[in-house]
Amino acid sequence: MVYLCAISNISSGNCSEDCKFCTQSAHYRTSIPTYKQKDISQILQEAIIAKNNKASGFCLVSAGNLTDKKVEYIAKIAHTIKNHLHINLIACNGLASVDQLKELKKAGINSYNHNLETSREFYPNICSTHQWDDRYQTCLNVKQAGLNLCSGVLFGLGESTEDRYSVLQSLKTLLPVTTPINFYIPNPNLPIKQNYITKPQAVFWIKTFKSTLNNIIMLAGGREQLFGELIDGLEAGAEAIVIGDYLTTKGQKTHKDLQLLQKFNYQIKDCNA
Repeated sequence: MVYLCAISNISSGNCSEDCKFCTQSAHYRTSIPTYKQKDISQILQEAIIAKNNKASGFCLVSAGNLTDKKVEYIAKIAHTIKNHLHINLIACNGLASVDQLKELKKAGINSYNHNLETSREFYPNICSTHQWDDRYQTCLNVKQAGLNLCSGVLFGLGESTEDRYSVLQSLKTLLPVTTPINFYIPNPNLPIKQNYITKPQAVFWIKTFKSTLNNIIMLAGGREQLFGELIDGLEAGAEAIVIGDYLTTKGQKTHKDLQLLQKFNYQIKDCNA
């Protein structure tokens, strides 16, 4: 059984954080489209397309951290989507308080995604505007607010094997429902230039994360560049994939993913279940 999830970049770019891996940071000139709020009718159409493509999850992503104004905007989006179709709604909006997260839950958000990205020890090498502990606390806030926690990692930032084991142990203390594994996509305008992970290494870490966390492992950003066809990642233990485009980069064509899943007899989780 494979879970499919699609994402919508509802607020793009101009982020004040200086994460060295992120094209949406205002600290780097990456020439991506920027906008404060995507039209809600457009987001609804994207959600409808996602469900028609058999996605069971639809993630609302915004650059920067959660503010009360963003909470109101995301609540409107959630109400609109839930009035038209049944789909699991995930929010991914940066650092957030318990009260803000509770408001999202009231609006119909089911899960909140906030990745630890890497180890506590390595994090100062990739971001200086907030601390790893802030990310971990947001994950705790998600659970306190009663939302399902989705939290994972970004491999290929120059982290060591010890860093990967460290972040895995941190995730084990959080017990997220889903753990996305992302692979860094180099951008010439970002400080981090190279992806430091190979396909065999990625397979090893998918297996290791699956056996340690025993939750849903999701193949996310960068899977196409690393794996080509995603079957190796699924055979390693992943049970979910992000379909379609990502925040600022193109993904695999959805019909190709669906054809491949059918070819290898993978059943897709019913989005109405």
